[in-house]
Amino acid sequence: MLGSIFTYGNNIAAQNNNVALCKIYIYAAYIWATCSPTVLILASIDRLLISSQNVDTRLYSSKRLAYFMISIGVCFWLIFNIHLLVKVNIYQFGPSIYLCSYEPTNEYLNFVFFFLSGIHTLYVIVLFILSIFSFKNVHHIQLIPRQQQKELRTMTKRDFQLLRCLFAEGIVFMIFAMLINGYYFYQAITREQIRTPLQVAVGNFINNLFTFLYNIPYCANFFVFMSLSKAFRHDFKRLIYKVCGKSITAMREENNQINLAAVNET
Repeated sequence: MLGSIFTYGNNIAAQNNNVALCKIYIYAAYIWATCSPTVLILASIDRLLISSQNVDTRLYSSKRLAYFMISIGVCFWLIFNIHLLVKVNIYQFGPSIYLCSYEPTNEYLNFVFFFLSGIHTLYVIVLFILSIFSFKNVHHIQLIPRQQQKELRTMTKRDFQLLRCLFAEGIVFMIFAMLINGYYFYQAITREQIRTPLQVAVGNFINNLFTFLYNIPYCANFFVFMSLSKAFRHDFKRLIYKVCGKSITAMREENNQINLAAVNET
C-alpha cells in the first residue's frame, strides 16, 4: 500500500531506477498480498475451533499453535515468491521508457496473472466456507439456555466481538478480491491486443482504479474493529491515554468534576 501511495499518489517511482529496489519492491508487495489473507484465514480457523462445542476441538485454539501456523505460512510464501527476485527486473518498453516489471514473456506473464487470480479465488472460497461454519457454531451456542450457557460457554464477549470483526473483514476481502479477479482476467485476455490511444487511457484509468480498490481491504481493518468491537475501542482509548501520559482514572475524575461543576452552576 505504501508503494502505491508513492507511485500513484506522489508520482515517485524509485523502483524504476534501481534494480535491487525494483526486485525488493515487487517481492515485498507479493509477500504482503499473500501473507495478509493467509493470516486472516488462520484467524478464522482459530475462531472456528474456539466456537466448537467439542471440548477436544477447542483445545487446538492456542497461541502456540497460532504462532506456529503463521510462521509456516509466512515461510511458505517467502520461499514460493523467490522466483520474483529472479524474473523481475527493469525492462525497456519504449524509447527512454524503463519500467520495473516482470519478465516480458508470455509464459511467465500468464503464470503471474493466473496465479494471482487463482489464489484470490481460493482465498474467497476458503473464507466463505469458514464463515459459514463459524456462523453455525455461534448459532448453536446462542440456542443453548442461559443457565447451561454459563456452565458450558466456550466464548467470551471479546471472542464474540473478534469473530464479528473477522466476519466483516472476510466480507470486505471477498468483495474486493472478486473485483480484482475480474481485472486480472481482463489483463490476461487483452494483454496481447494492439490498443488505440483511447484504449490505453481507459486501461490506465482501470489500472489506477483497481490499484485503489486492491488496497482497501488492507486499510479497512482498523475501521472494522473500531466500529464493531467495544473491547478494541476501549484498548485503543487506553493506548492513546498512555501515549499522552494521562491516566484513565485521572481523566474520569476530571470529567466527573467538570460535570459536577456544570450541574452546580445550573
